[in-house]
Amino acid sequence: MYPRFAKSRIEEALSDTRVVLISGPRQSGKTTLAKDIASDRTAFLTLDDASVLRSAIDDPVGFVRGLDRAVIDEIQRAPDLLLSIKKTVDDDKTPGKFLLTGSANLMTLPKVADSLAGRMEVIRLLPLSQAELFGKNASFIDKAFAAQTPTSDHMIIGDELIETVLAGGYPEALERKRWARKQDWYNDYIDAIVQKDVRDIAQIEQLTIMPKLLSVLAEHSGQLVNYSGIGAALGLNHVTTQKYLRIFEHLYLVHSLQPWFTNRLKRLTKSAKLHFLDAGLLAALRDVSPDVVRKDKTVFGSILETFVFSELRKIASWSDQRCSFSHFRDKDKNEVDIVLENRRGEVVGIEVKSSATVSKDDFSGMRKLAQACGDKFVQGLVLYDHDQTVPFADNMFAAPLSSLWSSA
Repeated sequence: MYPRFAKSRIEEALSDTRVVLISGPRQSGKTTLAKDIASDRTAFLTLDDASVLRSAIDDPVGFVRGLDRAVIDEIQRAPDLLLSIKKTVDDDKTPGKFLLTGSANLMTLPKVADSLAGRMEVIRLLPLSQAELFGKNASFIDKAFAAQTPTSDHMIIGDELIETVLAGGYPEALERKRWARKQDWYNDYIDAIVQKDVRDIAQIEQLTIMPKLLSVLAEHSGQLVNYSGIGAALGLNHVTTQKYLRIFEHLYLVHSLQPWFTNRLKRLTKSAKLHFLDAGLLAALRDVSPDVVRKDKTVFGSILETFVFSELRKIASWSDQRCSFSHFRDKDKNEVDIVLENRRGEVVGIEVKSSATVSKDDFSGMRKLAQACGDKFVQGLVLYDHDQTVPFADNMFAAPLSSLWSSA
Protein backbone atom coordinates (compact mmCIF):
# COMPACT_ATOMS: atom_id res chain seq x y z
CA MET A 1 0.00 0.00 0.00
CA TYR A 2 1.31 3.43 -0.93
CA PRO A 3 1.44 6.04 1.84
CA ARG A 4 -1.48 8.48 1.78
CA PHE A 5 -0.32 11.74 3.25
CA ALA A 6 -3.86 12.90 3.99
CA LYS A 7 -4.04 10.11 6.60
CA SER A 8 -2.63 12.23 9.44
CA ARG A 9 -5.10 15.01 8.68
CA ILE A 10 -8.00 12.52 8.75
CA GLU A 11 -6.81 11.03 12.05
CA GLU A 12 -6.51 14.50 13.57
CA ALA A 13 -10.04 15.34 12.40
CA LEU A 14 -11.39 12.14 13.98
CA SER A 15 -9.87 13.21 17.31
CA ASP A 16 -12.00 16.37 17.56
CA THR A 17 -14.86 16.08 15.04
CA ARG A 18 -17.94 13.87 15.28
CA VAL A 19 -18.17 12.94 11.59
CA VAL A 20 -15.36 12.85 9.03
CA LEU A 21 -15.99 12.32 5.32
CA ILE A 22 -13.29 11.15 2.92
CA SER A 23 -14.58 12.39 -0.40
CA GLY A 24 -13.17 11.74 -3.86
CA PRO A 25 -13.59 9.80 -7.10
CA ARG A 26 -14.19 6.07 -7.20
CA GLN A 27 -11.08 3.89 -7.15
CA SER A 28 -8.95 6.66 -5.65
CA GLY A 29 -8.21 4.63 -2.51
CA LYS A 30 -10.83 5.97 -0.08
CA THR A 31 -12.03 2.57 1.15
CA THR A 32 -8.49 1.22 1.55
CA LEU A 33 -7.49 4.28 3.56
CA ALA A 34 -10.64 4.19 5.72
CA LYS A 35 -10.00 0.54 6.57
CA ASP A 36 -6.39 1.36 7.40
CA ILE A 37 -7.44 4.13 9.78
CA ALA A 38 -10.29 2.24 11.47
CA SER A 39 -9.56 -0.31 14.15
CA ASP A 40 -10.63 -3.96 13.98
CA ARG A 41 -13.34 -3.15 16.52
CA THR A 42 -14.93 -0.54 14.25
CA ALA A 43 -17.94 -1.69 12.23
CA PHE A 44 -17.39 -1.45 8.46
CA LEU A 45 -20.51 -1.10 6.31
CA THR A 46 -20.40 -0.56 2.55
CA LEU A 47 -23.41 0.69 0.64
CA ASP A 48 -22.05 -0.99 -2.47
CA ASP A 49 -23.47 -4.17 -0.91
CA ALA A 50 -27.08 -4.50 -2.11
CA SER A 51 -28.42 -5.86 1.20
CA VAL A 52 -26.69 -3.20 3.27
CA LEU A 53 -27.90 -0.49 0.90
CA ARG A 54 -31.50 -1.71 1.09
CA SER A 55 -31.35 -1.68 4.90
CA ALA A 56 -29.96 1.87 4.93
CA ILE A 57 -32.65 3.12 2.57
CA ASP A 58 -35.61 1.30 4.17
CA ASP A 59 -34.76 2.06 7.81
CA PRO A 60 -32.05 4.72 8.16
CA VAL A 61 -32.81 5.30 11.85
CA GLY A 62 -32.55 1.61 12.69
CA PHE A 63 -29.44 1.28 10.53
CA VAL A 64 -27.55 3.87 12.58
CA ARG A 65 -29.04 2.99 16.00
CA GLY A 66 -26.65 1.06 18.18
CA LEU A 67 -23.52 1.87 16.19
CA ASP A 68 -20.83 3.06 18.57
CA ARG A 69 -18.20 3.85 15.97
CA ALA A 70 -18.54 2.95 12.32
CA VAL A 71 -17.11 3.33 8.84
CA ILE A 72 -19.83 3.74 6.22
CA ASP A 73 -18.52 3.36 2.69
CA GLU A 74 -20.03 5.10 -0.39
CA ILE A 75 -22.47 7.18 1.65
CA GLN A 76 -23.72 9.03 -1.46
CA ARG A 77 -25.80 5.95 -2.32
CA ALA A 78 -28.12 6.69 0.65
CA PRO A 79 -27.85 10.41 1.42
CA ASP A 80 -30.92 10.33 3.71
CA LEU A 81 -28.79 8.29 6.10
CA LEU A 82 -26.97 11.51 6.96
CA LEU A 83 -30.08 12.86 8.70
CA SER A 84 -30.05 9.87 11.03
CA ILE A 85 -26.33 10.33 11.60
CA LYS A 86 -27.00 13.97 12.50
CA LYS A 87 -29.48 12.96 15.22
CA THR A 88 -27.09 10.35 16.59
CA VAL A 89 -24.12 12.71 16.85
CA ASP A 90 -26.31 15.44 18.33
CA ASP A 91 -27.28 13.03 21.11
CA ASP A 92 -23.71 11.80 21.56
CA LYS A 93 -21.04 14.37 20.73
CA THR A 94 -18.11 11.96 21.04
CA PRO A 95 -15.48 12.76 18.37
CA GLY A 96 -14.81 10.22 15.64
CA LYS A 97 -18.14 8.38 15.80
CA PHE A 98 -18.48 8.10 12.02
CA LEU A 99 -15.87 7.89 9.28
CA LEU A 100 -17.64 8.12 5.94
CA THR A 101 -16.43 7.75 2.37
CA GLY A 102 -18.20 9.18 -0.64
CA SER A 103 -17.63 9.22 -4.38
CA ALA A 104 -19.73 12.34 -4.84
CA ASN A 105 -19.51 15.82 -3.41
CA LEU A 106 -22.37 15.59 -0.93
CA MET A 107 -21.82 19.13 0.28
CA THR A 108 -23.37 20.40 -2.95
CA LEU A 109 -26.70 19.05 -1.69
CA PRO A 110 -28.31 21.82 0.45
CA LYS A 111 -30.08 19.34 2.78
CA VAL A 112 -26.79 17.60 3.56
CA ALA A 113 -24.75 20.79 3.94
CA ASP A 114 -27.31 22.26 6.33
CA SER A 115 -27.81 19.12 8.42
CA LEU A 116 -24.14 18.44 9.11
CA ALA A 117 -22.81 21.99 9.36
CA GLY A 118 -20.39 22.16 12.28
CA ARG A 119 -20.56 18.41 12.79
CA MET A 120 -18.62 17.06 9.81
CA GLU A 121 -15.22 17.73 8.28
CA VAL A 122 -14.67 16.86 4.62
CA ILE A 123 -11.23 15.78 3.41
CA ARG A 124 -10.68 15.25 -0.30
CA LEU A 125 -8.77 12.21 -1.54
CA LEU A 126 -7.80 12.22 -5.21
CA PRO A 127 -5.88 9.40 -6.94
CA LEU A 128 -2.24 8.85 -6.01
CA SER A 129 0.13 11.80 -6.27
CA GLN A 130 3.69 11.44 -7.52
CA ALA A 131 4.87 12.27 -4.00
CA GLU A 132 2.92 9.29 -2.64
CA LEU A 133 4.18 7.01 -5.41
CA PHE A 134 7.75 7.94 -4.46
CA GLY A 135 7.03 7.89 -0.71
CA LYS A 136 8.08 11.54 -0.38
CA ASN A 137 5.98 13.88 1.74
CA ALA A 138 6.18 16.83 -0.66
CA SER A 139 5.85 20.34 0.72
CA PHE A 140 5.78 22.29 -2.55
CA ILE A 141 2.87 24.54 -1.56
CA ASP A 142 4.21 25.28 1.92
CA LYS A 143 7.63 26.18 0.49
CA ALA A 144 6.11 28.39 -2.20
CA PHE A 145 4.15 30.44 0.35
CA ALA A 146 7.32 30.68 2.44
CA ALA A 147 9.03 32.20 -0.65
CA GLN A 148 11.65 29.44 -0.68
CA THR A 149 13.60 28.66 -3.84
CA PRO A 150 12.16 25.47 -5.43
CA THR A 151 14.27 22.30 -5.13
CA SER A 152 14.14 18.89 -6.80
CA ASP A 153 15.43 15.59 -5.46
CA HIS A 154 13.80 13.03 -7.78
CA MET A 155 14.31 14.37 -11.28
CA ILE A 156 11.98 13.25 -14.09
CA ILE A 157 12.39 14.86 -17.53
CA GLY A 158 11.87 14.11 -21.21
CA ASP A 159 10.31 10.79 -22.20
CA GLU A 160 10.08 9.65 -18.58
CA LEU A 161 8.06 12.76 -17.73
CA ILE A 162 5.68 12.06 -20.63
CA GLU A 163 5.05 8.51 -19.40
CA THR A 164 4.61 9.71 -15.81
CA VAL A 165 2.05 12.35 -16.78
CA LEU A 166 0.00 10.11 -19.08
CA ALA A 167 -0.15 7.25 -16.55
CA GLY A 168 -2.28 9.26 -14.11
CA GLY A 169 -2.77 8.31 -10.48
CA TYR A 170 -5.47 5.63 -10.25
CA PRO A 171 -3.85 2.63 -8.49
CA GLU A 172 -5.41 -0.08 -10.68
CA ALA A 173 -4.49 1.68 -13.91
CA LEU A 174 -0.91 2.13 -12.70
CA GLU A 175 -0.59 -1.62 -12.17
CA ARG A 176 -1.12 -2.28 -15.89
CA LYS A 177 2.07 -2.19 -17.95
CA ARG A 178 0.84 -1.77 -21.53
CA TRP A 179 -0.78 1.52 -22.53
CA ALA A 180 -3.62 -0.24 -24.32
CA ARG A 181 -4.47 -2.05 -21.08
CA LYS A 182 -4.38 1.20 -19.10
CA GLN A 183 -6.79 2.75 -21.56
CA ASP A 184 -9.07 -0.30 -21.34
CA TRP A 185 -9.24 0.23 -17.57
CA TYR A 186 -10.15 3.90 -17.97
CA ASN A 187 -12.87 3.10 -20.51
CA ASP A 188 -14.39 0.50 -18.16
CA TYR A 189 -14.10 2.98 -15.31
CA ILE A 190 -16.09 5.61 -17.22
CA ASP A 191 -18.81 3.08 -18.07
CA ALA A 192 -19.10 2.09 -14.41
CA ILE A 193 -19.29 5.73 -13.28
CA VAL A 194 -22.14 6.45 -15.69
CA GLN A 195 -24.10 3.30 -14.90
CA LYS A 196 -23.79 3.55 -11.11
CA ASP A 197 -22.80 6.94 -9.73
CA VAL A 198 -24.53 9.20 -12.24
CA ARG A 199 -27.75 7.28 -11.58
CA ASP A 200 -27.24 7.67 -7.83
CA ILE A 201 -26.91 11.45 -7.74
CA ALA A 202 -29.01 12.68 -10.68
CA GLN A 203 -32.02 11.89 -12.81
CA ILE A 204 -30.61 11.96 -16.34
CA GLU A 205 -32.95 11.45 -19.28
CA GLN A 206 -30.12 10.97 -21.78
CA LEU A 207 -27.80 8.70 -19.80
CA THR A 208 -26.16 7.31 -22.95
CA ILE A 209 -24.92 10.76 -23.91
CA MET A 210 -22.81 11.16 -20.77
CA PRO A 211 -19.72 9.22 -21.98
CA LYS A 212 -19.83 11.19 -25.23
CA LEU A 213 -20.04 14.44 -23.31
CA LEU A 214 -17.05 13.43 -21.20
CA SER A 215 -15.06 12.83 -24.40
CA VAL A 216 -16.02 16.27 -25.71
CA LEU A 217 -15.03 17.83 -22.39
CA ALA A 218 -11.65 16.13 -22.72
CA GLU A 219 -11.02 18.04 -25.94
CA HIS A 220 -11.74 21.30 -24.08
CA SER A 221 -9.58 20.59 -21.01
CA GLY A 222 -7.30 23.51 -20.21
CA GLN A 223 -9.58 25.95 -22.08
CA LEU A 224 -12.08 28.55 -20.92
CA VAL A 225 -15.49 26.98 -20.43
CA ASN A 226 -17.95 27.65 -23.26
CA TYR A 227 -21.11 25.67 -22.54
CA SER A 228 -22.69 26.41 -25.90
CA GLY A 229 -19.59 25.36 -27.81
CA ILE A 230 -19.20 22.16 -25.78
CA GLY A 231 -22.85 21.15 -26.12
CA ALA A 232 -23.17 21.96 -29.81
CA ALA A 233 -21.33 18.79 -30.85
CA LEU A 234 -23.98 16.71 -29.05
CA GLY A 235 -27.06 18.78 -29.76
CA LEU A 236 -27.29 20.03 -26.16
CA ASN A 237 -28.16 23.60 -25.23
CA HIS A 238 -25.95 25.52 -22.83
CA VAL A 239 -28.27 24.99 -19.86
CA THR A 240 -28.29 21.20 -20.21
CA THR A 241 -24.55 21.14 -20.89
CA GLN A 242 -23.88 23.11 -17.72
CA LYS A 243 -26.15 20.81 -15.70
CA TYR A 244 -24.42 17.67 -16.98
CA LEU A 245 -20.94 19.12 -16.50
CA ARG A 246 -21.83 19.86 -12.86
CA ILE A 247 -22.62 16.16 -12.39
CA PHE A 248 -19.12 15.24 -13.53
CA GLU A 249 -17.78 17.87 -11.13
CA HIS A 250 -19.74 16.35 -8.24
CA LEU A 251 -18.14 12.98 -9.10
CA TYR A 252 -14.63 14.51 -9.01
CA LEU A 253 -13.89 13.86 -12.67
CA VAL A 254 -13.63 17.47 -13.84
CA HIS A 255 -13.30 20.86 -12.19
CA SER A 256 -14.28 24.35 -13.28
CA LEU A 257 -11.38 26.53 -12.16
CA GLN A 258 -12.83 29.94 -11.37
CA PRO A 259 -11.09 33.18 -12.44
CA TRP A 260 -9.04 35.12 -9.91
CA PHE A 261 -10.50 38.52 -9.11
CA THR A 262 -9.39 41.79 -7.58
CA ASN A 263 -10.91 45.26 -7.50
CA ARG A 264 -7.54 46.63 -8.64
CA LEU A 265 -8.10 45.27 -12.14
CA LYS A 266 -11.40 45.75 -13.93
CA ARG A 267 -10.45 44.05 -17.20
CA LEU A 268 -10.38 40.43 -16.06
CA THR A 269 -12.07 37.48 -17.73
CA LYS A 270 -15.11 36.11 -15.92
CA SER A 271 -14.96 32.65 -17.49
CA ALA A 272 -13.96 29.51 -15.64
CA LYS A 273 -11.31 27.17 -17.00
CA LEU A 274 -12.03 23.47 -17.44
CA HIS A 275 -9.70 20.86 -15.95
CA PHE A 276 -9.84 17.12 -15.46
CA LEU A 277 -8.72 15.86 -12.06
CA ASP A 278 -6.57 13.04 -13.42
CA ALA A 279 -4.20 13.31 -16.37
CA GLY A 280 -4.38 9.57 -17.07
CA LEU A 281 -8.15 9.69 -17.47
CA LEU A 282 -7.82 12.72 -19.73
CA ALA A 283 -5.14 11.02 -21.86
CA ALA A 284 -7.28 7.90 -22.22
CA LEU A 285 -10.33 9.92 -23.30
CA ARG A 286 -8.20 11.67 -25.92
CA ASP A 287 -6.46 8.41 -26.93
CA VAL A 288 -3.05 9.96 -26.25
CA SER A 289 -0.17 7.56 -25.51
CA PRO A 290 3.58 8.24 -25.15
CA ASP A 291 4.06 7.23 -28.80
CA VAL A 292 1.48 9.80 -29.90
CA VAL A 293 3.22 12.56 -27.88
CA ARG A 294 6.65 11.69 -29.28
CA LYS A 295 5.26 12.21 -32.79
CA ASP A 296 3.30 15.37 -31.95
CA LYS A 297 4.06 17.12 -28.67
CA THR A 298 1.37 19.77 -29.24
CA VAL A 299 -1.18 17.35 -27.75
CA PHE A 300 0.80 17.20 -24.52
CA GLY A 301 0.47 20.78 -23.24
CA SER A 302 -3.12 20.69 -21.96
CA ILE A 303 -2.62 17.22 -20.42
CA LEU A 304 0.51 18.44 -18.62
CA GLU A 305 -1.40 21.44 -17.27
CA THR A 306 -4.10 19.08 -15.95
CA PHE A 307 -1.37 16.94 -14.38
CA VAL A 308 0.12 19.92 -12.53
CA PHE A 309 -3.31 21.16 -11.42
CA SER A 310 -4.14 17.69 -10.09
CA GLU A 311 -0.79 17.33 -8.30
CA LEU A 312 -1.29 20.69 -6.59
CA ARG A 313 -4.80 19.73 -5.48
CA LYS A 314 -3.40 16.54 -3.97
CA ILE A 315 -0.55 18.32 -2.19
CA ALA A 316 -3.09 20.83 -0.82
CA SER A 317 -4.93 17.97 0.92
CA TRP A 318 -2.03 17.54 3.36
CA SER A 319 -0.46 21.02 3.22
CA ASP A 320 -0.42 23.31 6.25
CA GLN A 321 -1.74 26.04 3.96
CA ARG A 322 -5.47 26.26 3.32
CA CYS A 323 -5.58 27.79 -0.11
CA SER A 324 -8.08 28.38 -2.89
CA PHE A 325 -7.39 27.66 -6.56
CA SER A 326 -8.16 29.92 -9.51
CA HIS A 327 -6.70 31.11 -12.81
CA PHE A 328 -5.71 34.59 -14.00
CA ARG A 329 -6.52 36.07 -17.40
CA ASP A 330 -7.08 39.70 -18.36
CA LYS A 331 -8.74 41.15 -21.45
CA ASP A 332 -5.34 41.45 -23.14
CA LYS A 333 -4.90 37.66 -22.75
CA ASN A 334 -2.14 37.92 -20.16
CA GLU A 335 -2.67 34.78 -18.10
CA VAL A 336 -1.36 32.56 -15.34
CA ASP A 337 -2.47 28.93 -15.43
CA ILE A 338 -3.00 28.39 -11.69
CA VAL A 339 -3.28 30.91 -8.86
CA LEU A 340 -3.04 29.77 -5.24
CA GLU A 341 -4.34 32.13 -2.54
CA ASN A 342 -4.14 31.38 1.17
CA ARG A 343 -6.42 32.67 3.93
CA ARG A 344 -4.17 35.69 4.49
CA GLY A 345 -4.72 36.74 0.89
CA GLU A 346 -1.15 35.86 -0.13
CA VAL A 347 -0.77 34.66 -3.71
CA VAL A 348 1.46 32.20 -5.55
CA GLY A 349 1.26 31.97 -9.34
CA ILE A 350 2.00 28.77 -11.31
CA GLU A 351 2.56 28.67 -15.06
CA VAL A 352 3.07 25.34 -16.87
CA LYS A 353 5.33 24.75 -19.90
CA SER A 354 5.96 21.47 -21.70
CA SER A 355 9.21 22.70 -23.24
CA ALA A 356 12.75 22.64 -21.82
CA THR A 357 13.34 26.38 -22.24
CA VAL A 358 11.89 29.44 -20.51
CA SER A 359 12.23 33.10 -21.44
CA LYS A 360 11.22 36.35 -19.76
CA ASP A 361 8.16 36.46 -22.01
CA ASP A 362 6.81 33.40 -20.18
CA PHE A 363 6.52 35.61 -17.09
CA SER A 364 4.41 38.34 -18.74
CA GLY A 365 1.16 37.13 -17.17
CA MET A 366 2.94 36.58 -13.86
CA ARG A 367 4.14 40.18 -13.81
CA LYS A 368 0.56 41.39 -14.39
CA LEU A 369 -0.64 39.18 -11.55
CA ALA A 370 2.12 40.47 -9.28
CA GLN A 371 1.16 44.08 -10.05
CA ALA A 372 -2.47 43.33 -9.20
CA CYS A 373 -1.54 41.64 -5.90
CA GLY A 374 0.97 44.22 -4.69
CA ASP A 375 2.73 43.10 -1.52
CA LYS A 376 0.46 40.03 -1.29
CA PHE A 377 2.30 38.41 -4.20
CA VAL A 378 4.71 35.86 -2.70
CA GLN A 379 6.15 33.92 -5.61
CA GLY A 380 5.71 33.18 -9.31
CA LEU A 381 6.86 29.85 -10.78
CA VAL A 382 7.07 28.64 -14.36
CA LEU A 383 7.29 24.84 -14.15
CA TYR A 384 9.10 23.33 -17.14
CA ASP A 385 10.70 20.14 -18.47
CA HIS A 386 14.26 20.66 -17.21
CA ASP A 387 16.49 19.91 -14.23
CA GLN A 388 17.60 23.46 -13.35
CA THR A 389 15.98 26.18 -11.23
CA VAL A 390 16.62 29.58 -12.82
CA PRO A 391 15.78 32.95 -11.18
CA PHE A 392 14.06 35.57 -13.36
CA ALA A 393 13.35 38.14 -10.64
CA ASP A 394 13.53 38.38 -6.87
CA ASN A 395 10.39 36.31 -6.43
CA MET A 396 10.07 34.55 -9.80
CA PHE A 397 11.69 31.31 -10.93
CA ALA A 398 11.68 28.81 -13.74
CA ALA A 399 11.63 25.51 -11.84
CA PRO A 400 11.65 21.82 -12.82
CA LEU A 401 8.28 20.11 -12.86
CA SER A 402 9.95 17.57 -10.57
CA SER A 403 9.96 20.17 -7.79
CA LEU A 404 6.28 19.29 -7.29
CA TRP A 405 7.23 16.06 -5.51
CA SER A 406 10.47 17.17 -3.89
CA SER A 407 10.78 16.62 -0.14
CA ALA A 408 14.11 18.47 0.15
